[in-house]
Amino acid sequence: MKKTSSKSKQVVFYPEEGVVKLYLRGRAVPLYVPDSLVASYSLDAKSELPTRQLQLEWVYGYRGRDCRSNLFVLPSGELLYFTAAVCVLYDPAAGTQRHYRGHTDDIKSLAVHPDSVTIASGQVAGNSQDGKALPPHVRIWHSVSLCTLHVIGVGSFERAVTCLSFSKTDGGSLLCACDESGDHVLSVWQWQREAKMAEVKCSTEPVLATIFHPTEPNLIITCGKSQLYYWSLEGATGGGATSGGATLSKRQGVFEKYEKPRFVLCVAFAENGDVVTGDSNGNLYVWGKGSHRISHAVSNAHDGSIFALCVCRDGTLLSGGGKDGRVILWDRDYKKVQETRIPECFGPVRTIAEGRGGDTLYVGTTKNCVMSGNLESGLNCLIQGHTDELWGLCTHPALDLFLTCGHDKFVHLWNSKEHQPVWSTTLEEAARVAGFHPSGSVVAIGTSSGRFLVLDSQTHVIVTSICDAAEQISVTSYSPDGRYLAVGSHDNFIYMYEVAEEGREYRRVGKCTGHSSYVTHLDWASDSSCFMTNSGDYEILYWDPDSCKQIVSAENVRNIDWENCLCTLGFYVLGIWPDGADGTDINAVTRSHDRKLLATGDDFGGVRLYNYPCVVPRAPSHKYSGHSSHVTRVVFLHNDSGMLSAGGKDSTVLQWALL
Repeated sequence: MKKTSSKSKQVVFYPEEGVVKLYLRGRAVPLYVPDSLVASYSLDAKSELPTRQLQLEWVYGYRGRDCRSNLFVLPSGELLYFTAAVCVLYDPAAGTQRHYRGHTDDIKSLAVHPDSVTIASGQVAGNSQDGKALPPHVRIWHSVSLCTLHVIGVGSFERAVTCLSFSKTDGGSLLCACDESGDHVLSVWQWQREAKMAEVKCSTEPVLATIFHPTEPNLIITCGKSQLYYWSLEGATGGGATSGGATLSKRQGVFEKYEKPRFVLCVAFAENGDVVTGDSNGNLYVWGKGSHRISHAVSNAHDGSIFALCVCRDGTLLSGGGKDGRVILWDRDYKKVQETRIPECFGPVRTIAEGRGGDTLYVGTTKNCVMSGNLESGLNCLIQGHTDELWGLCTHPALDLFLTCGHDKFVHLWNSKEHQPVWSTTLEEAARVAGFHPSGSVVAIGTSSGRFLVLDSQTHVIVTSICDAAEQISVTSYSPDGRYLAVGSHDNFIYMYEVAEEGREYRRVGKCTGHSSYVTHLDWASDSSCFMTNSGDYEILYWDPDSCKQIVSAENVRNIDWENCLCTLGFYVLGIWPDGADGTDINAVTRSHDRKLLATGDDFGGVRLYNYPCVVPRAPSHKYSGHSSHVTRVVFLHNDSGMLSAGGKDSTVLQWALL
């Protein structure tokens, strides 16, 4: 039997049979070459990079669930925040975003320099596609040019940089950082020289804030679980001490007659230099300037924890509740002036920022939303986000709309032009996947319990709810003619339904049995005559929807025109697999509607763009970063004007313009 191997040793072509065998982790996956290509096909053919490129256009999301002090208003009027591996600069007035994308993994901290232009952002430890460690570090960058100025701390931090603050009294020549390691190491850097001046083990308990005092030179306040520390940086004369020559010594805040809280959650500084803290008991404590004792207390300022404090330009104080969801304004004598409450669906307060004019407030919440407004008229949602793993993403067949759904049970229908939700609803269980009917009138959403729901795409009313599968749903896919819905599950079966009334009536036709592992991907023939599926053990099977029987003859499927190329294993997409790949490294693939491009999402946060067809091993691609975890879905908009990608654990959707 004649065969030809590609240089990758992972792909072998058998011309007599018209079969390419792709080897994934030693397992041979047979891919059938169409009859029209067998004679001319060569594994060594040259493949070109796509002439078109993706450009990040919009980021949907904000990380408030587990990060603090990460919402700032810049002199430009832009809001600065982060999600996944992107720092977002969003101008609400102009409705535009800019993006800093220097990071390689999740961003966890943010600080703005006294010059209001220089930004520091800190990230977690991660791993690259070839298994190399990506160390946690801090990147210092320019918010106008988006250029990286300095990278500090590579090799110094252990897990993640969770707190950052620039010094204030010396024009911002120092930067302090706190690591998420077991000892929560506090370090001070001369960032312009990329030199560490001092470091000290801060606490074995969580540290939640680390901040330079605005008027006391070389004083850093840290707070966290059962702690409030005042750190004096000594040997830092004029900010010009030699690297490593300075020391940090601490004093502890003394609670005396006041109840010591389990957590000191946030710190702010009054105009006169007093330190103000908010704690897990709902108390505001004022610590007199130059002292580490409480000079004033407001007991039970909030019901439950105080997550955020913000001193306004006029010297008043805003506090935000982590349980009661209230934002309260206090005068300079800590008397309550006014309050508003955030609707429960958006989550409690995480951080507060004052707008440039002082008449607008921005509030980040623990449910990954950003609210805007004021205390008089209340707060409205400006940025909506998902709060848990994001797996469901699909685009409307004819309109500039797309739908997302995830483990947080939220479903959002978005307008891709206006970058805002058209509607949002909540399900009773975690959602895993979604697919529109070809008419666009309904969308089928598969859940983690094995149930799938069909929602009216205009009113989000549930049209029907069916639970035949025993395990979570991984695919819901309508046939191109709209006659059938195929539902693939982790129980190894595909359930077939006949569809009538434009997606409003369903009758079960049967169950496709044959896979020996869970169903991962499904793609229909363009004429709806059959469909193909991939499974967790790298198997490709073909099916007749009328009989629900497997099609076993290769001759019957090798020449089929596939509708979307949604299966990661198939002849037309074999070039997406790198050498040595595990069959689970690539989570999603899709083809543009003009059939010229192929996009993939992988386990390493990467989005890639290939030419279609992609039939040569290790085809060249453009790679794009921004996600910080496995990319679970990639989809083109109905008119190929752009593309969307969903990040699993980063709960973020990136919208890419096609240039």
